[in-house]
Amino acid sequence: MELYTKKAHELKTLLDQKEVTSVEIVESHLKRIKEVEKDVGAFLYVDEEGSLEAAKAFDEGKDQGGLLGGIPVGIKDNISVKGLQNTCASKFLEGYKAPYDATVVKKLKKEQAILLGKLNMDEFAMGSSTEYSAYQLTRNPHDLSRVPGGSSGGSAASVAAMEVPLSLGTDTGGSVRQPASFCGIAGLKPTYGNISRYGVTAFGSTLDQVGTFGRDVKDLALITSSVAGHDPMDFTTNKKELGNLFAHLKGDLRGKKIALAKDFLGEGLDEAVRKNLMEVIEVLKDLGATVDFIDLDMAHYSLAVYYIISSAEASSNLARFDGVRFGKRAEDVVDVMDLYARSRSEGFGPEVKRRIMLGTYVLSAGYYDAYYKKALQVRKMIQEEYKKIFKEFDALISPTTPSPAFKFGDNGEDVMAMYLNDIYTVPVNIAGIPAVSIPSGKVEGLPLGLQIMGDYFSEQKILDIAYGVESSLKLNMTPKGLGGSR
Repeated sequence: MELYTKKAHELKTLLDQKEVTSVEIVESHLKRIKEVEKDVGAFLYVDEEGSLEAAKAFDEGKDQGGLLGGIPVGIKDNISVKGLQNTCASKFLEGYKAPYDATVVKKLKKEQAILLGKLNMDEFAMGSSTEYSAYQLTRNPHDLSRVPGGSSGGSAASVAAMEVPLSLGTDTGGSVRQPASFCGIAGLKPTYGNISRYGVTAFGSTLDQVGTFGRDVKDLALITSSVAGHDPMDFTTNKKELGNLFAHLKGDLRGKKIALAKDFLGEGLDEAVRKNLMEVIEVLKDLGATVDFIDLDMAHYSLAVYYIISSAEASSNLARFDGVRFGKRAEDVVDVMDLYARSRSEGFGPEVKRRIMLGTYVLSAGYYDAYYKKALQVRKMIQEEYKKIFKEFDALISPTTPSPAFKFGDNGEDVMAMYLNDIYTVPVNIAGIPAVSIPSGKVEGLPLGLQIMGDYFSEQKILDIAYGVESSLKLNMTPKGLGGSR
């Protein structure tokens, strides 16, 4: 069996037992990339030389420790890796190379992980399908005519296609969990502040989080434990440590109280997704948990609140891209205003422009109180409602997405239809709580996902629940027919 078919924790066991070398593991994944990348399109840059050098150094080193020692990891192209490109999938940053490592990258290197390359995404992390990348399409490994989700579509597709066992993405409104669901893998968005954002290109600063991808819950626990923790370079990080999630993982659900919001079962939910969720509820009950239906009164405001706050913060954060300091610079300009306008018009894609314009509007003098200030007030109400729920329940569940992955172009002209793909994931970012998506089944060969949400700092608890469900379902989510896979 090829090494690329192994999960990260399985590879780690083989390494610890000296049955394989890191070079062999990296070579296997590089071979896999060459086999399937022309179909999948997950990588914007593969660091073949650098990854092999790092693997060789690990094999020859005396200290072969670290949670991820010798294991390949892919990095979303908005997370800085010194000396590698960091384009955010935008023409604005074409050719830009990061001069320093993001904190999460420093942590991966400390754990002796092998960085395999940079992964495709929606431009500046704004999108739900990775169709907004300025460079290439990334395709869903389960059906190449369908999207992988977004904005971390490259991160999810690369893991699903077995090009890399683990990857990092970012999640501002569901950009880890939604593509994880579409691609049939596991994805975690942590409590806000549990993973440093230093070195990550900002989109919505009060919503952005680095998230993790793996092919199962054990792998999620492994990589999340490696990158979480307080960082003095990011004042929003929490001082409460998560500890070793992998070492403490257990799947006992007996006595767990699970909530399901009736508001998550309304109009727009695909019937196959609803049926799958009901089947998962029976699994939870068989495992000893109780499941109660509850009202979540503020949930339907989340999407509106999200697009006001995230667009306002995007408008502010992306003001630095002006054609003067770095990135795209228009030629033959008349004056400085012409430089600003033309550089931004030529450098940014349509979705980024749309959100900048919306954000600028809601921050303007005449509309600040009516939109942005009001959204912040409603956000506080949403946060309080979730706090109340978790005083009574261990977790809250929902489908991760209202439907399976859609075909390319299906939502291209309908912006609201595209935004509604995040209807179940956005409230988590508004509240700042952790959530994990795991595969829950398939419909017509397309993966479906279950989202498990928890109270602040309850990553261990929701991963335990996810592990119990995963162990009971025993799903095979390997894409069929991709690069000869069966």
